[in-house]
Amino acid sequence: MLGRKRTGSVLCTSCGVLVGVNDDKCYNCGRRNPALWGFAPVLRSLGGDLGLVTFIIAACVIVFGLTLVRSILIGAGIDTRGLFSFGGPAPVVWGEFGASGVIPVYGYGRWWTVLSAGWLHAGIVHLFFNMNALRQLGPAIAELYGPGRMVIIYVAGSVAGFTLSTLAGRYFPNLPLLGAGGITAGASAAIAGLIGALWHYGQRGGSSMAQSHAKTFVIYMIVIGFAGGIDNWAHGGGFAGGYLMSRLLDPLKQERTDHVLIAIICLLISLGSVVVSFFMPLVPVR
Repeated sequence: MLGRKRTGSVLCTSCGVLVGVNDDKCYNCGRRNPALWGFAPVLRSLGGDLGLVTFIIAACVIVFGLTLVRSILIGAGIDTRGLFSFGGPAPVVWGEFGASGVIPVYGYGRWWTVLSAGWLHAGIVHLFFNMNALRQLGPAIAELYGPGRMVIIYVAGSVAGFTLSTLAGRYFPNLPLLGAGGITAGASAAIAGLIGALWHYGQRGGSSMAQSHAKTFVIYMIVIGFAGGIDNWAHGGGFAGGYLMSRLLDPLKQERTDHVLIAIICLLISLGSVVVSFFMPLVPVR
C-alpha cells in the first residue's frame, strides 16, 4: 500500500547505504529506523526534501488564492497599490486569515498569528519573490540538515521573525528603516531563518562556499529592505531564529526520524493557526 516495501533492502534515508527494510538501526550512520517503516523508497521519489518544499509552496499559493476569493466575496476587491501588494487581497482579509503585528496581537489578542502570518502574502510579486527564494534555499538546507530539520528551522524562523516584529512595533514603533508596522505577513521571515541556518552551517562545518552564499542572501535582504514597506524586524528575527535553531539541531549530526515527525507537527500547527484565525471573530481587546 502506498508503495511500502516489506522485504529486502533499501537505502538509508540519512547516509544512503543499503540497509534491511526491517533494520532497527543503520550500521553506517546509526540512524534509527533507516527504512522509515518501508516507506523510504516512495519518500525518496519525492526528492531530497521529501516533497516538503513543494508542499509549503503549494500551501502558500492556495492560501493566497483563498484570500483573493474572500476579498472579492466581501466586496473589498483586489489591491492595486504598491509593488508588493499589487494583485493581493484587501488588508482586512489579511487580518481575517492570520496576519500578525501590533494590531492583531495587541489590538485583537490574536497572539497565535506569529504562527499563521508566514502563510500569507500581500500580492503576486510578494508571493513570487518569496516562493522563488524558498525554491532555491529549501532543497539546499534539506540537503545540509535533512528535510525534517529544514522545516523545523523554517517554522522557527517565521515565529521568531513575527514575534520580534510585533514586539518592536509595540515598543519601538518610530525607528526609521526597520519597518515594523501595525500588520505584517509573508514567508520572508521563515526564508531568513533558512539563511541563518546556511550561515551557521558555514561556520560549523567550515564551508566557505556556504558562508559566501549566505552573505549573498543577507546582502540581498538588506538591499530589498530599503525598497520601502518591508518588515526588516521580521527578517532580522527570522535570521536569528533560524541561526539559533540550527545551532540547537547541529548540522554535523545525522537527522533523526523524530525530526520528520516534529516537522510535520510544526506544519500542521502553523497551518491550523490560519484556520483558527479565519473562524475566530475579530474582537478588539478592551
